[in-house]
Amino acid sequence: MPPRKRATKSPLPPAKLFVIDTNVLLHDPTSVFRFQEHDIFLPMMTLEELDDHKRGTSELARSARQITRTLDEIVGCCEEIALGVPLAGPSHDLASGRLFVQTEAIPAELPAGLPTAKADNQILAVTMHLQRRHPKRAVILVSKDINMRLKARALGLEAQDYFNDKVLEDTDLLYSGASELPEDFWETHGQGMESWKQEGRTLYRVQGPLCPQLLVNEFVHQEGPRPLNAIVRKVAGKTAELETLTDYTHAKNAVWGVTARNREQNFALNLLMDPEIDFVTLLGQAGTGKTLLTLAAGLTQVLETKRYAEIIMTRVTVPVGEDIGFLPGTEEEKMGPWMGALEDNLEVLNNSDEAGGEWGRAATRDLIGSRIKIKSLNFMRGRTFLNKFLIIDEAQNLTPKQMKTLITRAGPGTKVVCLGNIAQIDTPYLTEGSSGLTYVVDRFKGWEHSGHVTLQRGERSRLADRAGEVL
Repeated sequence: MPPRKRATKSPLPPAKLFVIDTNVLLHDPTSVFRFQEHDIFLPMMTLEELDDHKRGTSELARSARQITRTLDEIVGCCEEIALGVPLAGPSHDLASGRLFVQTEAIPAELPAGLPTAKADNQILAVTMHLQRRHPKRAVILVSKDINMRLKARALGLEAQDYFNDKVLEDTDLLYSGASELPEDFWETHGQGMESWKQEGRTLYRVQGPLCPQLLVNEFVHQEGPRPLNAIVRKVAGKTAELETLTDYTHAKNAVWGVTARNREQNFALNLLMDPEIDFVTLLGQAGTGKTLLTLAAGLTQVLETKRYAEIIMTRVTVPVGEDIGFLPGTEEEKMGPWMGALEDNLEVLNNSDEAGGEWGRAATRDLIGSRIKIKSLNFMRGRTFLNKFLIIDEAQNLTPKQMKTLITRAGPGTKVVCLGNIAQIDTPYLTEGSSGLTYVVDRFKGWEHSGHVTLQRGERSRLADRAGEVL
């Protein structure tokens, strides 16, 4: 019998070579450690553009300085840069590839229509040169700039977006904070069920196959002859504890004269009024009531129950149209034009006080004004808020790094509420999948002191609802 031939392993393909655009480094200063076993190439023009961005106190300038320091630490310990700097040591084994920096002049062999003086085109020229020099390797340009990627593909180059910052590829999979129980829930989970009363609420301990899929502080609901609206308080294996909710749709439970108009608004008010919940995220289209419910809950807990000392409201100042230039006055006066939503909602809340008459409403308006502080994001670094009700509006325009900076400002007794609509992002290079709001919703789900609700139905007006459907 002839000897059996040993199967030969096919050689592994060579590691890819990623050419990094400047906007990737500015977007994520740790991006050089995110390419695993693959190699990275930094064109000289990328370093030039980093140098242009490093001055100032903006978040962009901080990122430029951070990545410059990181590159200095990586390259500083290597004598032969042209051979590539191993990334295993500086990245603590997060990456095993090498970092290459352009060390020689590369001729700009571009089509006649592309000006060679432009920085983007010089980076494209470097990518074309590397592709010719390494025909057996995959040379890929990584850029957050869509036009840059289009030009690269038009020149026959492979180009990709930077995916490592994306929390989710498909935002339809984002945690909604609520789920509907199947019709046979009580048949499959009702055996051996325990029930008891605690502080006026009913709690159920159920067992079944659905329990491991539930998250702490997730809302569950069921329609039918025995309707149920509850929140999950504990999950342990195939056992879960459900607690019934306060019904904020009823006028007797109105919060600063505001009642919930739908199921999701009722869920949101249960989170906003719960003293054990320190962090709340509310997602929803325009007109779903995010700001109104949050302000109503904040005013009730500041002025009536005295749980918090004051409300602090801030938002990202990204204009939708043309910028109107510098604004005069104090910090609060400068933030005034950005806080139109606050003024509109305070007007609604103030007018809900019918019994006090005009004088009573004026006094209430002055009292509310003294307890709401408007702060700019620019001065948040290094602060600590004690016993405050902190509202971060338009949070979808924050990067994950900015969101971390804000949430870590919370001291003892402070509640942080993030509001936003990930379909309305105005910050350059930020997408629904990489927004700071998406990031915190995904990272905080299941924590016992946080909660999330995605508001579905618009309650602004029939005109606003129709516009949202057809326009």
